[in-house]
Amino acid sequence: MADVTRHADVHWEGDVMKGSGNIELASSGAGGSLPFSLPTRSAEKAGGQTSPEELIAASHAGCYAMALSMTLTQAGNPPESLDASAKVALAEASGGGYEVTRSELTVKGRVPGLDADGFEKAAKEAEQACPISNAMRGNVEISVNAEFEGG
Repeated sequence: MADVTRHADVHWEGDVMKGSGNIELASSGAGGSLPFSLPTRSAEKAGGQTSPEELIAASHAGCYAMALSMTLTQAGNPPESLDASAKVALAEASGGGYEVTRSELTVKGRVPGLDADGFEKAAKEAEQACPISNAMRGNVEISVNAEFEGG
């Protein structure tokens, strides 16, 4: 595969505490304008706004689901269905500021011809093959919770 570049555009207005912005997924045009601001970044309920961490979580879950599908298919067990999610944590850094500290992947899968142990093994192997995991590795704690739903 040749290099593929994707891009997003952001327009921000105002200071960091009272300002707000909009994210555009410019490469695809998907999603429309996604609003974000500092107060909703750290709020439990974001009120219809996104955050950089939520976008990382979406990227990680999507990439991981594709990597697991590839891993299973290459082993002769294409999945019937996979449901993946990622929870990305933002925490105060020890030296001040904030940092992304972990991404917790959870995947549920229906895979004909496989058992729970085989699914868990494939789930861990796929995390190592996921390009988003590999981009974060060494900076962010990554965990995988695999839940086999049968086949």
